[in-house]
Amino acid sequence: MQLCCESINGSCIRSSWSNSIRVSLYIFMVCIILATLIGNLTVIISISHFKHLHTPTNFLLLSMATVDFLLGFLIMPCSMVRSVEHCWYFGELFCKIHTSMDIILSTASIFHLSFISIDRYYAVCDRLRYKLNINTFVILVMILVSWMIPAVFAFGMIFLHLNLREAEEIYNHVHCAGGCFVFFSETSGVVSSIVSFCIPGFVMLYIYRKIYSTAKMQARSIDTISQKKMHFEMKNDISFGRERKAVKTLAIIVGVFLICWSPFFFFTATNPFMNYVIPPILIDALVWFGYLNSTFNPIVYAFFHMWFRRALKMILFQQDSSRTNLFLK
Repeated sequence: MQLCCESINGSCIRSSWSNSIRVSLYIFMVCIILATLIGNLTVIISISHFKHLHTPTNFLLLSMATVDFLLGFLIMPCSMVRSVEHCWYFGELFCKIHTSMDIILSTASIFHLSFISIDRYYAVCDRLRYKLNINTFVILVMILVSWMIPAVFAFGMIFLHLNLREAEEIYNHVHCAGGCFVFFSETSGVVSSIVSFCIPGFVMLYIYRKIYSTAKMQARSIDTISQKKMHFEMKNDISFGRERKAVKTLAIIVGVFLICWSPFFFFTATNPFMNYVIPPILIDALVWFGYLNSTFNPIVYAFFHMWFRRALKMILFQQDSSRTNLFLK
């Protein structure tokens, strides 16, 4: 049995996995990190480079890609070492900073998802007033809220030790030197799950239901009107096709979000009530499952759009392409 800190009593126990398992885990996690970095960096470069993509909606997408890129660049590498070795080699202060930034960026990414769903709601269900309701100022407020609320929540939770309230004795019993893991009491576990997952998740589910109902009603209206005017039918087929694509994309977004994050937040909220019977290794695996949401975000939001594929080709193969209109056929 190897210890993380050989010279300290009460040290955490280092993982006993064989070298082949460690190497396999490192390779797997490095692939996740690289996919997260490359995917989100490509979105950042594409939106920043092309003038026609400088729209309020894409600024929100740019902010989310920045959050996910920072998560892959700043958080995942240290988490990788901790997950494989079961040890923390970077000091207690950096453990708090890393934990706080982990919560900030993960929660900010989820908040961006909910605000993007609100943007899509107005784009599909209230198209006539879309530009009035969703302008640059509104998007900037959304971006500010997506960053500030997670920052205040995370730093308050970790540096003020609010996550340990009413569970200090249990934490002192399970805490060991050379480790870095997030510990939640019953209250803080529920509050964290509500703020970071339940509220934005409910917003996304509710909005998807509204968009689906609206798109369904518009489809029926188009079917009725198209029997009277052929030209009107062709014109609205394009519009309805975009709405149907928005509904499909949002359905994928909600599905990926729920699959990636719901297991972690479920156990975060329930584990304290079950006397912490969930093994730490399982919680750590669920954290990485949640990280995958940041890996999939650029795929779902950008790679499914024609403008992104055109932007990528022009950046790689065409000089002075910043003013190219990506929406022209």
